[in-house]
Amino acid sequence: MKNLCRFFLVFFAVALTTTATAQDKNNPWQVSFGVNAIDVYPTNQPGYGGWFSEFYNVEDHWNILPSISTISASRYIDAGFSFGIQGSLNTIDRLGDAEVDEISHYALDGIVSYSFSELFNLGKFDPFATVGGGVTWLDDVGAGTFNGGLGLNYWFNDNIGLTYSSTYKHVFEDKGIPHFQHVAGVSIKFGGKDTDSDGIYDKDDACPEEAGLPAFNGCPDNDGDGIENSKDECPNQAGSLENGGCPDSDGDGVVDKDDACVNEAGIASLAGCPDADGDGIANKDDACVNEAGPTANNGCPWKDTDGDSVLDKDDACVNEAGPVSNNGCPNIQEKLDAIGPVVPFNTEKAEISQEAKQILDEVHALLQNYKSSNVTIEGHADSRGSEGFNQKLSEARAAAVKAYLVSKGLNASRLSTKGLGESQPASTNMNKEGRKLNRRVEFKAGN
Repeated sequence: MKNLCRFFLVFFAVALTTTATAQDKNNPWQVSFGVNAIDVYPTNQPGYGGWFSEFYNVEDHWNILPSISTISASRYIDAGFSFGIQGSLNTIDRLGDAEVDEISHYALDGIVSYSFSELFNLGKFDPFATVGGGVTWLDDVGAGTFNGGLGLNYWFNDNIGLTYSSTYKHVFEDKGIPHFQHVAGVSIKFGGKDTDSDGIYDKDDACPEEAGLPAFNGCPDNDGDGIENSKDECPNQAGSLENGGCPDSDGDGVVDKDDACVNEAGIASLAGCPDADGDGIANKDDACVNEAGPTANNGCPWKDTDGDSVLDKDDACVNEAGPVSNNGCPNIQEKLDAIGPVVPFNTEKAEISQEAKQILDEVHALLQNYKSSNVTIEGHADSRGSEGFNQKLSEARAAAVKAYLVSKGLNASRLSTKGLGESQPASTNMNKEGRKLNRRVEFKAGN
């Protein structure tokens, strides 16, 4: 019994300290327990049967202890290989056909196992081969053994299965007996790590810290659109593969995340917004949705309030029609010219004559109709008198005309004056008629 106690202590110490990498990549550990049978008959030894004779003659040749008599633990190494240990107990009362007094049998073995499931995909069936060595005790006499065998695991799921194996143990010392050991039991695989609890072990999980789907190697698909998050530009909104996993609610080819008008079909150049009038300005930013217009006018066409074909933005006289050449302002110069110069002025005088007042009243009426027009009043003189005198006289005549028009109600800011003296005669100064024409005031229209 001392050896038996030592056996169990050694067994559990090795089981707890064996290190390798994994039992089946995911569940690194495998523990098995069950019953074992010892058969010395089919070992080709003198006095016994030939190789594999009556191999399954359970009734006549097998020694079975009717209790759990075998326990093993192993850990996966790599490429289908596992390393483990196995301990077993039994009582020998049959050596071949001969019955003997009960002999205590117990063994401790180291096992290297190779699983053929690495080569063949057999589903739940997992055939394996073993090789190893150990020590077998008959009562208190121990002998070293070399072991080799075949077995089969049948896995109900990732963790639990049935195990059967048959192993030949060759004994190196005469005091031992070569024999076959058959083992049947239950195996449990464990130790696999599944950090995110998605049913996919970390070693096979491309996203071990995020619960995911087998179809994506354990990576998540939050929006359920069949595109895993890492390849989904919109992982929380279901979309199509052609749109990178993003939705396109209005079907305009611009995905919602880039679409400034999610519920209105539009064009890509305007971030998915419509442009009803085709002026390049999105409806939402267009003050005139159905009329094409420039960006500078908020998408509206420029107005032409006075209908003179000069747009308001370029029209210096928005409410008065005028030619383009005059920036949209009315050209009253022709009308002023038609009224004629203010005449007569008496020689060397600047007083407004009755005749002049009639002409100025016409000018006043004209300017009242063209309220945006300004006028320069140019005073002139004939050549009699000195040049300096004539200059002052022309200035006085222009000022007198302005004063008269202002007295009639025109805004003084619209009127400016200029004296030109005798420098710009309208006719000859050589006769009376010519000098009369030179004593005048003319109007020059401006904006």
